[in-house]
Amino acid sequence: MSDSASATPPTTEGTLPFRVGDETFQTYYKIVGDLRAGRPLVTLHGGPGSAHYYLLSLADLAHAGRAVVFYDQLGTANSTHLPHKPSEFWTPKLFMDELENLLAGLAIADDFDLLGHSWGGMLGAQFAATRAPKGLKKLVLSDSPASMPLWEEVAAVLVAGMPEDVQATLKEHEDAGTTDSKEYEEAMDKFYAKHLCRLQPMPSPVAKSFQCMSEDPTVYHTMNGPSEFHITGSLKTWTIIPELHRVQAPTLLLNSRYDEAQDKCVQPYFQHIPRVKWYTFAEGSHMPHWEERDLYMKVVGDFLDQKL
Repeated sequence: MSDSASATPPTTEGTLPFRVGDETFQTYYKIVGDLRAGRPLVTLHGGPGSAHYYLLSLADLAHAGRAVVFYDQLGTANSTHLPHKPSEFWTPKLFMDELENLLAGLAIADDFDLLGHSWGGMLGAQFAATRAPKGLKKLVLSDSPASMPLWEEVAAVLVAGMPEDVQATLKEHEDAGTTDSKEYEEAMDKFYAKHLCRLQPMPSPVAKSFQCMSEDPTVYHTMNGPSEFHITGSLKTWTIIPELHRVQAPTLLLNSRYDEAQDKCVQPYFQHIPRVKWYTFAEGSHMPHWEERDLYMKVVGDFLDQKL
């Protein structure tokens, strides 16, 4: 490998103004690689509200011909925090508008790939299906449900597979509305160690995203709820299934054996997107980009490198 090929890609950071009504907010971004060297990969983090840090392993995909773009969605980490906004402010439309603003601000709207993880995949699928972005060349949907009712259905099965004491603790605090208790958090952690990230302790960038969400849970609590499997927020009835036939970009669908996003809740993507491939990782859960990092990068990299 030449020195230029093995050199660490350059990293640039900044913010872009994002106007909503008569207010202007800031969206933080981080670019690994040369944005002008080829078609960039834009990444969409999950949560909602979990920050870009836990996706930083995807910087492995940056090379001489491809930059990787990370950003914190509004209300998260390094972007503007808005803890007093009402629940109706936080919508998929807001975040699709923010994505469009980012693409325009970085001057990449005419030619880009998109990778969304978890909520980020939901956002990416809705963006691809309903906004028909002409510059989107390839779409990666990683560990993402096609509908939240399916996600809840699968989560109930996974929770039922946990030890009885964990199940009892979760139900007790959900019924009592005390999901902010230490006991509930400890029970959630046991579920997460099996179905969210099987690397223990969690990689530090994953832990940092959790910390960001804990410090300001506005977006997560408003749109999702207190946990991955107890959905009480505005996304509770969300589905993109009726619109999936509109996705034009070639799509790579990913999930894992122990994933929260079990086959049942991702299968509609495979059934309804016209051009789609599906790969399931054998040993990972919700974060195969850490749990099976090398294989994940090979699968995604090969897909992105295929000629259109």
